[in-house]
Formats: sequence, structure tokens, C-alpha cells
Amino acid sequence: MGPGGEQVGVVKIEVALRLAQEAELDLVEVAPNSRPPVVKIMDYGKYKYEAAQKAKEARRNQANTILKEVRFRLKIDKHDYETKMKRAVGFLQGGDKVKAMILFRGREQSRPEMGVRLLQRFAEDVAEFGHVEQNPTIDGRNMVMVIAPLKNKSEAKAEANAQRAAAKARPAQSDAEPQAADAPEA
Repeated sequence: MGPGGEQVGVVKIEVALRLAQEAELDLVEVAPNSRPPVVKIMDYGKYKYEAAQKAKEARRNQANTILKEVRFRLKIDKHDYETKMKRAVGFLQGGDKVKAMILFRGREQSRPEMGVRLLQRFAEDVAEFGHVEQNPTIDGRNMVMVIAPLKNKSEAKAEANAQRAAAKARPAQSDAEPQAADAPEA
């Protein structure tokens, strides 16, 4: 390929080097294993810089799903339960997994079916934001259930950025409207 991106065709290496020197660019081998080898005339430093910028942007947009934890007691009050549920919904909307854990104490350990009922109720209450990834299991004195979000972390992050941008645009529009109303009519 030539300096403008056009196809030059099959040429000798000496001719390709001369074309690159005339354009003050580099001759870069793109596909060494093909017959004949494919080369491109380009600014290699600029190419490396742009590739590094793309990689940096990809890392910035990368989102890691985190396992957030919500702890319950078997004898939880209605208001406390709702508060924990709202917290879990916020985690799920943010694209994170939620680990719901019930802590058993003393005689409560002999009633695991009550813990299963509480976790099933919790799963039903957050069903529109996530689904059960791991059913309730007993782990020592605790019962654990994992709920995964319906949308992944990167989708949730993109949606939040779009909402933030829309919220910034709204005040600018509302500021512009009163100025138009203050203008005298002709």
C-alpha cells in the first residue's frame, strides 16, 4: 500500500523502499507469511502511538464484575429487610453480583428451612434486576446464595454514562428556554 492508502501492487523491495523514502515514511511489513509478503508505507511512530491510545481507552472502558455482599439475620425486621434489598438492587443495577448471606446463631442452625424461605423471598424481590446464579447452600454457620445481574457491568456503566450525559444536557436546555421567553416579541 502506498502513502495515501492506495494499492501499489507487486513491486521490488528497492522500489518500495524508494517510495517510502520519497514520502518520508516507514516501510512496514504487515503480512510476512503471505506470498509475496505484504508491506505498507506508513508513519510507524504514529501507528504505535494510536495503538497505545486504543489499548488505554479499552482498559478504561473495561469493567470488572465485583461480588458484593448483603448479610441478613434469620429474625430480620421488615424495614431492615427492605433496606438490604434496596442496597442489593443498587448493586445489581450497577452490574455487580450479590452474595446474600444469612448468619445463623445458636438454635437457629436447627431451622435451615427458614433461611431457605428468606433467601427465596429475597430472590423473588430482586428478580427483575438479577437471577439466581447459585442456589442457597449452607457454609458452616452461614447460608449463602449468589444472584447475578441481568445486564453485565459494561452495559450498566454505558447506561449510567448516557443518563449522566442526558442529565447534563437537560439543565442547559432549561437555562436556554427562559432567555427566549424574556426576549421582547416583535
